[in-house]
Amino acid sequence: MPEIDESLIKRIHQDLRDDLDEELELEFEDRSVDRIASEIEGRNFNSSPSERQIYFGELFRLQAELVKLQDWVVATKHKVVIVFEGRDAAGKGGVIKRITQRLNPRVCRVAALPAPNDRERTQWYFQRYISHLPAGGEIVLFDRSWYNRAGVERVMGFCSDDQYEEFFRSTPEFERMLVRSGIQVIKYWFSISDEEQRIRFLGRIHDPLKQWKLSPMDLESRRRWEDYTKAKEVMLERTHIEEAPWWIVQADNKKKARLNCIHHLLSQMPYEEVPHPVIELPERQRNEDYERRPAPKELIVPEVY
Repeated sequence: MPEIDESLIKRIHQDLRDDLDEELELEFEDRSVDRIASEIEGRNFNSSPSERQIYFGELFRLQAELVKLQDWVVATKHKVVIVFEGRDAAGKGGVIKRITQRLNPRVCRVAALPAPNDRERTQWYFQRYISHLPAGGEIVLFDRSWYNRAGVERVMGFCSDDQYEEFFRSTPEFERMLVRSGIQVIKYWFSISDEEQRIRFLGRIHDPLKQWKLSPMDLESRRRWEDYTKAKEVMLERTHIEEAPWWIVQADNKKKARLNCIHHLLSQMPYEEVPHPVIELPERQRNEDYERRPAPKELIVPEVY
């Protein structure tokens, strides 16, 4: 029997514990940060209370600022595109979830495009992304973007050398065109170490609730780690432009990466709190001849819980 790597098991348990914390984040609406943090600490997770309280408290504070940012974007008709790129399991989805968690989906939406179909493969490369660009008062988060060509398509051989070079000729001009049209473009690369990706992949393999996150392409990206590193270095060098620079998020620590990314995102726009009129709940109209009829029993969902 192979020797058990205790440190590896501990790291996987840490990853699973973080997933539990993510579910508890949703309880902020009705309960205080200190109460949630103290309950978590009572479950004997080997972590100091202060670290968890800081994380939950800062996340809640930053999400409140995101709501203010959203109101400012709507009021000023600002247009924002935020690109999230990085290795598989780098934590892009987790950050996107926390940004959008308390925002209006009509204002802030996520574009996560599938692989192109046969028709889309014959289009101008950027064409299928254009329909997802924001109008005034909207924020669009691209969970992977046109940079697929510089990463997975290059490494996996899904594009030709000519297409690859054309991408680097076109992308800076494409993004400058977006900026000139009034769209702010913010680009994040989530960076994790070789060992951290290995731990996260193992966590997904052994967690039945997360196995869907592992595709054959993800596993192949693990094998081709060095090829992806080379592709990433070329991409950053050739598409880092003044109008739309790259920002690198150190993501070995998921929670710090989330806080750091959201904090930085907030710093990229000169938002301010938008005043709102006082809302008063109107009295319900009542008519003496109205009688609510009970719904047919066969339509009622069984109350199993």
